[in-house]
Amino acid sequence: MSNAAAFHALHRGPAVLRLPNAWDAASARVIESAGAKAIATSSAAVAWAHGYADGHHLPVSKLVTTISEIARVVSVPVTADAEGGYADDPRQAGENVAALIGAGAVGINLEDGRDPHELHVRKVEAVRAAAEKAGVDLFINARTDVWLKQLVAADAALEEGIRRGKALKAAGASGFFAPMLIDADDLA
Repeated sequence: MSNAAAFHALHRGPAVLRLPNAWDAASARVIESAGAKAIATSSAAVAWAHGYADGHHLPVSKLVTTISEIARVVSVPVTADAEGGYADDPRQAGENVAALIGAGAVGINLEDGRDPHELHVRKVEAVRAAAEKAGVDLFINARTDVWLKQLVAADAALEEGIRRGKALKAAGASGFFAPMLIDADDLA
C-alpha cells in the first residue's frame, strides 16, 4: 500500500488518528521510533527551527527541503502544514504543493486564515489538480479559522462552518479541520 493510501486509511480507521508534529528529520525519526503511524509538520515549528516567524515567513523552498529530509528518513506517511499554500494566487499555491508532493508529502493542511472563503476554495481546487497531475491521492485537510479567528459572529459560526466545509469538499478536500470548534452541541 502506498503512503498516500495508508494515510487515507488512517483517517477512516477505528482508532483516533494522532499526528505528532516534526520540524526536521531528527524529530521525525524520534516520532516514528515512538510508534507514530504518520508524521505531520507544524508551520510554526518548521519556521522557528529555521529562524523565521510563523505565518508565511518561511520561504517555501525551505519547507520543501524539510519535507524531503523528513520523508527520506521515515517510512510512515508525511503530511505538511502548507499554511495558505504559501501564495495568494491559487495556481502558485498548487505549484507549491506540487513541490511538497515531489518532496514526499502525501497530505497537506491548507488553511483559509482571514482570506476570503472563495479564495480558499480555488486554492483547494488548484491543489487537487496539482495532486492529480502528480498521480498522488493527496489528503487535503482543509482548515477553516471560522472559530479560531472568530471570522463571523458566534451565533453564525456553525452555519458558516458547514457552508465552508461543503464547498471545500466539493472543491476536492479530503478532510475538514475547524480549530476551536469545541461546543458539544455543535459537534453533535
